[in-house]
Amino acid sequence: MSSRSGSAREYETSDRSLGLSASPPVPESSETEAEGLIFYHMDLYGSKERFDIFPEELTGQEDRSLGDMRRESALSSEKFQRSQEAGYDLEKEVAELAKMYGLDEDREKELELLGGHLEMVESRWLPARTEKAGSQGSIYNASKSSSPVKDQSQSTKQQGLPGEASHDEDESKARAEDKAKSHIGSGEGLSSSGMSDEWNSQAVSEEEAADVFCSTCKMPIRAFDKLFGEHKDHEVAQLPSAVESEKEEIHKNMCKLEEQIAQMENFASHLEEIFITVEENFGRQEQNFEVHYNDAVQVLAQKYEEQLEALGEEKREKLEALYGQLVSCGEHLDTCKELTDTTQELYLENDKANFMKAAVTMVDRLEEFLKKEVDLELSTLPDFEERVIDFSEVEQLMNSINTIPAPCAPVINPQAPNTATGTSLRVCWGLFSDDTVECYQLCYKPVSNERHSDEQAEHTLKVKETYCTITNLLPNTQYEFWVSALNASGISPPSERAVYVTAPSPPTIKSKKIRSCENAALVCWESRDINPVDSYTVELSKLTDEENGDTITESIVGIPNCEVLIHLQPTQSYRICIRALNLGGSSERSEPVLIHTTGTYFCLNEDTAHPLLAILDDGFTIACDELENPECDLPVYDNSFTRCIGILGSLIPFPGKHYWEVEVEEDTEYRIGVAFENTPRHGYLGANNSSWCMRHIITPSRHKYEFLHSGMTPDIRITIPPRRIGILLDYENCRLSFFNADIAQHLYAFNSHFQHYVHPCFTLETPGILRIHTGIAIPPWTALP
Repeated sequence: MSSRSGSAREYETSDRSLGLSASPPVPESSETEAEGLIFYHMDLYGSKERFDIFPEELTGQEDRSLGDMRRESALSSEKFQRSQEAGYDLEKEVAELAKMYGLDEDREKELELLGGHLEMVESRWLPARTEKAGSQGSIYNASKSSSPVKDQSQSTKQQGLPGEASHDEDESKARAEDKAKSHIGSGEGLSSSGMSDEWNSQAVSEEEAADVFCSTCKMPIRAFDKLFGEHKDHEVAQLPSAVESEKEEIHKNMCKLEEQIAQMENFASHLEEIFITVEENFGRQEQNFEVHYNDAVQVLAQKYEEQLEALGEEKREKLEALYGQLVSCGEHLDTCKELTDTTQELYLENDKANFMKAAVTMVDRLEEFLKKEVDLELSTLPDFEERVIDFSEVEQLMNSINTIPAPCAPVINPQAPNTATGTSLRVCWGLFSDDTVECYQLCYKPVSNERHSDEQAEHTLKVKETYCTITNLLPNTQYEFWVSALNASGISPPSERAVYVTAPSPPTIKSKKIRSCENAALVCWESRDINPVDSYTVELSKLTDEENGDTITESIVGIPNCEVLIHLQPTQSYRICIRALNLGGSSERSEPVLIHTTGTYFCLNEDTAHPLLAILDDGFTIACDELENPECDLPVYDNSFTRCIGILGSLIPFPGKHYWEVEVEEDTEYRIGVAFENTPRHGYLGANNSSWCMRHIITPSRHKYEFLHSGMTPDIRITIPPRRIGILLDYENCRLSFFNADIAQHLYAFNSHFQHYVHPCFTLETPGILRIHTGIAIPPWTALP
């Protein structure tokens, strides 16, 4: 037992070292043929056809002889015999080595090449261990024919342990012979089970080893199959590129599928709508049939009653006539019987005198009675006349059942932008059914927020188309519209009401309140409409050539208020117009105004003027005739000056420098300068900290000039009285300067930080006139150091 277990350990060690070696040792021919060992050679592994199934491994090895291959087969047989002797799990070892060296991948092709030798393979072939070395391309095959003595000695040589198992050599020989005999008998079962396992592992290995894609067969294959297999003439592509191409194709198909799904969903929704429409149309048609049939039945019943009544009247007349004739006939018979009886009694009279008297009277009666004609014909016939019933009305009703029903209610569209003018509206609607319509009836009325809005006059129009333009409307006014469809069967219900609005009226620009400087302008306007508008648009045109009227037009849109600050270019002329906008559209252009950016323009604020101060027609000249009682009883505005006879100009809301001039008379006392918006109206200019001014007063000795702020003035003497005073307001440098414009002389400058924008201010202290000049370019001599 100890020797057997030791032998098994020797095999394991030898086999492990063999598997780890890069190039397994090949035994020499002399050692293989020594000692008279018997080999069981297999033609399958010793034939030239065996190596044809591994063309890639035969490259560079075609000169190998058949004897070398047999020596390798003998070596493999020895290894196999040692495994049998050691009791090693042969099936497991073969499966692992076959998977490790790729033998299972070539098994299927090997069997195809063998063809008729399949029976021989199944009886003689045992799973062999094959080792593939990538650098050398050598193949090792094993057969089951080997000598146990040679196996033991070979194992001893490989392990380098000579004589370790020599003491049980005889026992090993006997055991090897028994196992060899039994192994030959069980070779077929092992071969069949090994082949089945190898084929299963071969399929898995082929799938894992696939690295190209056959475009012809539409399947992944190995590069080996393209070079030497059945896919040799097929078109192939790299597997990653084929995967990307297939993914792209799948993505395209998915997109198409999604589009088709969306189309089918839309179509399904449309079908659902059609289902609902069919139900609605069926209900309307059923109701139409019922109404018409009821009308027809009612007409028939009426006709029946009328005819039956006429027939009864005719019967009554016939019976009355026959009855009257029957009564007359009875009376005639009674008279005849009475005359007959009287005549018979007369015949029985014996007295001749009495007979003659009675006979004469009787003869007269008989003659008179017989003279009467007896009507023996029927006064009326028993048959009734043929009556023709008039079914024309019924036929008309019956025919009307097959005609069109009354149309459905139209759908009026909401107002589209920019479809209205100040006096007109375009209203559109649609009919989403197949009803026949002869015309439409459009109704409208103005929308009012007053309580009695229902009393507004309604207007009605009949049109053929599904649109209509209504004129003679009020600007920027809302109107309510609804429409009905008409045909021969009747009128549809009215549509839902829609509110439309007309475009606004053109705004009115307040020319007197326009302020401008060299690089900006503040434009103000007012709306002429009662209802508010959405926004305003300013259109300005730069006049490039006043002779031919060439202009460059720009627009400023979305202005919410009635004023806008526009940035302009210096020394240019602009024409400005305003448009008002709402949902209905844009108004017409306002009357244009001209703005020149050669200097600062402002106007006088009449709301601040003292009641005694007059503004002349030019708008820039102020005058005062009397100053006896400045605090007069004339009506004043809340923002007017009440103590000094003054006025403020418009606010100058532009940064930078601003220049204007005031023309004065030599004998007029005045105050001119600037002031904040909140400067006291009951005080004097310059007497507080919210105003800065130059004052001129006449004393008995001279003309005195003061530059007042907070009631203080510097001691300055001006020898030449100015007739034209220039005022320069410099927001950036916090300076207010006064000049004698006639001689370009600087008079004085206030250095003050203006916390707010200021107004020009003007005051007369004696009767006189002040003329204000704006829009003047800043003279170069106003530049101060």
